[in-house]
Parts: sequence; C-alpha cells; structure tokens
Amino acid sequence: MDLEKIRHSASHVLAYAIKKLYPKAKFGMGPAIDDGFYYDFDNLEIKEDDLIKIEEAMKSIIKEDHKFKFKKVTRKEAQKLFKDQKYKLELLKDLKDNEISIYQCGDFVDLCKGPHIDSMNNIKSVKLLRVAGAYWKGNSKNKMLTRIYGTAFDSEKELRKYLHMLKEAEKRNHVKLGKELDLFTINELVGKGLPIWLPRGEFIKDKIERLAIEMENKAGYERVTTPHLAKEELFHTSGHLPHYEDTMYPKMEMDDGTYYLKAMNCPIHHLIFNHSIRSYRDMPVRIAEYGSMYRNELSGTLTGLLRVRMLSMNDAHIYCTKEQISKEIEDIISMIKDYYKIFGLKDFYFRLSLGDVNNKDKYIDEPKNWKYAEDELRNTLKKLKVKFVEAKDEAAFYGPKIDLQFKTVYGREETMATIQLDFAAKSRFNFKYFDKNGEQNNEVFVIHRAPLSTHERFMAFLIEHYLGKFPLWLNPLQVKILTITKGNVKYANEIKKKLEENNIRVELDDKDETISKKIVDAHKLLPNYMIILGDKEQKSKTLAVRDRTNKTNYNVKLDKFVKDLTKEIEEKK
Repeated sequence: MDLEKIRHSASHVLAYAIKKLYPKAKFGMGPAIDDGFYYDFDNLEIKEDDLIKIEEAMKSIIKEDHKFKFKKVTRKEAQKLFKDQKYKLELLKDLKDNEISIYQCGDFVDLCKGPHIDSMNNIKSVKLLRVAGAYWKGNSKNKMLTRIYGTAFDSEKELRKYLHMLKEAEKRNHVKLGKELDLFTINELVGKGLPIWLPRGEFIKDKIERLAIEMENKAGYERVTTPHLAKEELFHTSGHLPHYEDTMYPKMEMDDGTYYLKAMNCPIHHLIFNHSIRSYRDMPVRIAEYGSMYRNELSGTLTGLLRVRMLSMNDAHIYCTKEQISKEIEDIISMIKDYYKIFGLKDFYFRLSLGDVNNKDKYIDEPKNWKYAEDELRNTLKKLKVKFVEAKDEAAFYGPKIDLQFKTVYGREETMATIQLDFAAKSRFNFKYFDKNGEQNNEVFVIHRAPLSTHERFMAFLIEHYLGKFPLWLNPLQVKILTITKGNVKYANEIKKKLEENNIRVELDDKDETISKKIVDAHKLLPNYMIILGDKEQKSKTLAVRDRTNKTNYNVKLDKFVKDLTKEIEEKK
C-alpha cells in the first residue's frame, strides 16, 4: 500500500475527528510529509494531552470504514460548500481551474486533489505525535495556526518499529545532549535561532575549523575574512535581491546608504576576485572563509542547531575556466569524501539538483547556460561513477548543484554538503582574466562549495551521530581524573599538569564524595578516558585507566599514556 496515500488520507481523518470534537475549528491544509502527515487548524486551543482523545476519535471513524469519494464541482458549488471556512475560500482563490476537486469521507468534505486510498479500513495504524504552531501558508505576516502532526502505517508492526526508532533517536537529540554536555545554549534575551557556543562547544568548532584550514591549505585555497553586512547595491548586483530577499534580514537605513546583514559570502568574494588583475596562470582562484551569515528564518521553523538565524560556514568559491570545471568538482568531491572518512560518516548519496527554465521568478532566465551547467555536473558525476539521483526545482537561483544527502537518526533527510555551479556571476560582476593570447576573457565560472554544510547543522549531525561520544581528537573533555581519597589530590594535580602540558583536555574531580558517585557523574560528560587514582596508584606512580567500554587497565605509566593519546589525537581515529 502506498504510504503517501495512507498518510494523506489519515490527515483527512484527523480533520474529520476535529470537526466532530471541536465544531468551531477552522481548517487549513493537511498534506502528507516524509514521515507522516499534519493538519493546520484555526480556532482550536488544545494541548499535547488532548491528542489521546483526538486519536481515539480517529480510530472510531476509521472503524466506520467510510469511502473516500472523489468529485469535481463548480467554483460556485465549492464556495457554497466552504462558505464557513475562510482558509478554504482563500485556497479557492489561488486555484485557476473552474472545476474544483474535492474529497468526501463520511460527513467531512475537503478541498483536495488527492490521491487517497479507497477505504478508511486501509489505515491499519495511526498515531498523533505532537502539537506545534505554524503560520498560515508559512508566512509570518499571517495568523499562527495550530498544527497537529501524526503518522500512519499499513501495519501495527511498522508503527511500533517507527515509534521505537523515535524513542531511540530521542536519546541522541542534539538539543538534549548539547545541554547535558554544556556545548551550546540559546537564550531568549539574545533571541531564537541564535546559538551561543559555550567553551566545550567552541573547542569542537575550533577543531573543525582548524581541520578545514589544514585541508584547504593543502588544496591551494586562499583564506579571507569579510564584513558581516554590506550595501544594498552589492546584493542587487549579485541577484540575491530580489531572488533571496525573503531570506535576508530587513534593510538598515544608514547615513551613507542602505545596508543588509549578509546571508551569503559569495558577493564579497566576487569583489575579492576582481580586486586583482588575473592571468590564465592564476586560474583557478580558490577563496575560502569560515564566515558567519544571517538568515531571516521564521521563528516557528527554528529547530535547535538544524535551522538557525546566525550560521557559520566552511565556505569557498572557486573561479575557473570552462576547461577547469570538471577537475575542480572532482577535487571537491574527493575532499568531501576525505572529510567524511575522518568523521566516520558513510550513509550519504549524491543528488543533482536542477533548475526549471520555465520558472523565471525563481531562476535566472538563461536557458542555454542552464543546459550547459547541468550537463557539466551530470557528466562529472558519471565520470566519477558515483550513484546519484536527479531532483528538479532544487537548484540555486544562479545555477545547478550537487548536494550530498544524509539520513539522520530520525530518518529525516538533510543536505550536508553542496557544490554549486554559477554561470551568472561572470556577467553580473564583469569577471575577466588575461588568456594565453594576452586578451581579456570573461568566461569565468564560479563553483560555490560548502563541504561541511553550516557549522551548526554539522554539529547537530555529529552530536546525534556520535551520541555525544566524540572521538578523542574532537572531544572537549578527553580525560577525567577521579581521586579516591583526599590524600590522592596532590598526585592527581601532577598528572593533570602533565596532560595539560601535552595539550590534552583534562578535568579533575577531587570532591569529597565516593568514587562510585564520581564515576557516575563523569560518565554523564562522556570523556574518552577516566583515570582513577588511589593509594596503590600513588605509591607505584601509575594510573588506572578506564575507557568507554568500562574496561580498566592498571599499572599504566603516565608517559606511555600521554604518548598513546597524542598519537590517537594526531591520527584522528
């Protein structure tokens, strides 16, 4: 049975149940989504506890085994049907056809194209999951509606499996673990979607940035720093205004012009390319920045680190000739694979994200360039013999892209790296280089690449992937020293000093508590190693070292322990 049909049908059953339980509710939209469905309602005040009652009403309706009846009506008939439903009437205005599609199940009629299952008894299992707020049509200028999320399957077994996955995934929730491990915080006084990196989280951020610098230096990138805001004219030149305006923060009127917080680095990088006279010998030019940007995301869409308003990105732009495009993209893909090997990430695939030449509002109107750029990326992927899928209408406004897609522990798909081929910037910014004949040539293509997504999204992914148990080189707490008695504190401080001298992150717990409690407390912070010190270790000048498998090695010499850890850190195991 088609799960999308089942879930779309379940959303209608949810609306039917709401109609019975809350007759004054107004109905918005109720689509199927990747892992379930939702429906938006107005004039409905409910809490999470009310979902049990609503779910029971849904199950009663399903037992009645109503058929889903498709019908086409005139616009006037539809207006009459939905005369008391203002959101449906608004949706009607958006429809161009005079014949309107509706579906009826029992006493409930909805404005819908379908498709649906034939009969309700094909919904074998259904579960309501949570209540959230959502702006009508996703526009913050519209009213906030009540959104009910749920899921449905064609068997109880599949539902139980999914709910178990959610339960296990919740253990890995990056917001929960980020709080427990003291990595980051989001404070209402600062604002939603604006994470504050605490010392432990900043340590990880710094390690990832250092890795990026190291790899990019080897690959011939030049690093820059650019301002956090720029004049309106720059973003008109780049085309981000008006194409990207909804995602940018409102303009700021200053005494010398209008400014915007930057939502992307590329326009300023383009100016850096133009700052120098370029020769064919200089090409390709690779400009990199671990820069901060600002996106005007709706408050209702902000989710931990996955969707934020200020974000950092290991961003770079490569300025190259036509002949260099394929090789540069191959090198970027190779670099991305090297990153993922270091982090132990395997479950990903490539997606060729294409534009739509007919959608001139969303994409730059240059059909020939679109075809050339899309063919170039497609041929490169084929040359590399990697499996990929094609997705229409997923490109950047200025060109197609290769996205690397991951599945999270929640089963949600995320884009974790992107390679975009830009054919528009060369004319907008009048790029030039002197070719082998000494003539000016403006055939300069720009490759935008972000191999580690945004730092925030990548951190969320890593926290969940590792379950907070970071590898040694990345862990802000590598070693925790625990003393058994007060008499062991002096020896513990000697060890701590030695580890710190060798750049090993270490903390000492010398509180006057039992060793069992100290071990339990240390486990919560997920260090790679615990050193447990008692009189025996102090007398023999050795260590008792416990690893994450709870295996304890006794009589470990400090110098050997330092040497082993240093090697493990250097090799990024």
